[in-house]
Amino acid sequence: MKLRDYLASKAVMLCGIGIALIVWGVFAYLCGANAVLLWGSEAFFVVAVVVRYSVGYAVTNSRLKRLQKSHDELDKKYLLGTLLPKPPGSVEREYYEIMSSVSRSAIGEAENAQREKEEYCEFVEQWIHELKTPLTACSLICDNGGDKSKLKRELKRADNIADTALYYARLRSPENDTVIAAIDLRKVLDDAVISQRELLTAAKISVEINGGFTVDTDGKAVGFVVKQLLINCAKYCAGCHIVMTAENGVLSIADNGVGIASDELPLIMRRGYTGTEGRRIGSTGMGLYISSEICKRLEIDFTARSEVGKGTTFYLKFPNLTKS
Repeated sequence: MKLRDYLASKAVMLCGIGIALIVWGVFAYLCGANAVLLWGSEAFFVVAVVVRYSVGYAVTNSRLKRLQKSHDELDKKYLLGTLLPKPPGSVEREYYEIMSSVSRSAIGEAENAQREKEEYCEFVEQWIHELKTPLTACSLICDNGGDKSKLKRELKRADNIADTALYYARLRSPENDTVIAAIDLRKVLDDAVISQRELLTAAKISVEINGGFTVDTDGKAVGFVVKQLLINCAKYCAGCHIVMTAENGVLSIADNGVGIASDELPLIMRRGYTGTEGRRIGSTGMGLYISSEICKRLEIDFTARSEVGKGTTFYLKFPNLTKS
């Protein structure tokens, strides 16, 4: 910090001191003060001011140099706010508290962004590894004569993995991908079952669809959620029967599979949670998490009930959206 900049910051105070010095001189002169006393007091006053602001400049300059050194040595510059010394003045302390609050908020945001970036990279890596499985299977099928049904099944698995990864990426900017319109939910269910026909057939899963209604929502996103539930059934509930019922603004998707343990049920929609069976087959634990986030965005109440040995039912409730 240059001396002229420091003095400029104290310009108002220095002007006040100069005026006070002049007023004192005039007052002392009019009162008939001794010339030695008059000029001596003026000189003493000037020296005191010079010393006061010289020391102030030295202290301020020293503090700024230490702060600049700390700034230069920090890899993460946003942490500098935590290193600021508490100022002595009451007004400066008010500014200090405000800036400290801003700094803490910035640190929290930076840490969250870093954590989300690391988690995103981690799950993308998992998906890439998961994608290699059906692609490798496709290569083996082609090398062994090319069974068309098996090839289509593995391609559908690869397509589902890519679709899940894309929806995870879209969670960061939902406003750019959400299209609300009146949809026929029965058609969405039919299309979801048709799209997963190869996997359902291979897992010997039968599907029954009952009812239907028209609703204002994002049909593509709801279709993704339904597909995820069908994919999970193909993974974990081979040979089960699925009943999808749409009525009174509620869609229920029930299977008579193995069910989910009571201690795991509250956790199934957490990001990355795989559960006992998921760990066994190498699941990413992202399908239900993404589905739950989509439902939150669309204001759909997404819940699940399950009993071990009897099956699982997922509910999608469309509050204030049903038209007919």
